[in-house]
Amino acid sequence: MPENALRALARRVQASVPSAGPLHLALGLCLYCLLCVPVLANPNIEIEGLMPGAAVLKVDGERKMLREGQDFKGVKLVAVYSRTATLEVAGKQLVLGLSQKVGTNYQRPAEQVVTIARDARLQYRTNAQINGRQLQVLVDTGANMVAMNEAEASRLGIDLGSAARVQVETAAGVVPAWSVTLRSVDVGGIRIDNVPATVISGEFPGTVLLGMTYLRHVKFEENQGILTLSRTH
Repeated sequence: MPENALRALARRVQASVPSAGPLHLALGLCLYCLLCVPVLANPNIEIEGLMPGAAVLKVDGERKMLREGQDFKGVKLVAVYSRTATLEVAGKQLVLGLSQKVGTNYQRPAEQVVTIARDARLQYRTNAQINGRQLQVLVDTGANMVAMNEAEASRLGIDLGSAARVQVETAAGVVPAWSVTLRSVDVGGIRIDNVPATVISGEFPGTVLLGMTYLRHVKFEENQGILTLSRTH
């Protein structure tokens, strides 16, 4: 019962009961206890990632990966589908989609978050846009630069004719390369402009490496097979 309704009830009881005696004291004590019981607010919940049988939730600002049937801070993950997850909170079920939020005191955080699930090869691959074109990238925190092969650079329309020539060391030895600046790199809406990159002669790497010239602009955290990239405005 809302607090203002309880206070109104207390005033009516006091008006109808004599001002002295044990009954008045007992009723007053009971109503005081009711008024002092805190009302628990529903948690603020956000779906940040969906994968087969599991989801990444943020509950009251704390991120956690749950599998179906597990619970965290009063929120149980009931079922996961391709675009939504069914949750149970305080005995009631609700369905949320990616990036949807629910809570009593909702405020949109000024933070962009991308979650990437580790694949069967224990690598973190995701889609990105480089210079406005879609492609797959491999997140590599050990790479100093964003790196790609010549063919990928050609598909992205990168002009190597005016690029500075450099040499890089690979598993195959020292090979020629070009130093370029990418107009933009966008992963899940986290866009960084003017990103230094290296184009390596030959077919290595087979997938564009998302290295530190991009990653140094974001926060990244790995937990239970989930890599989280975030950036606060």
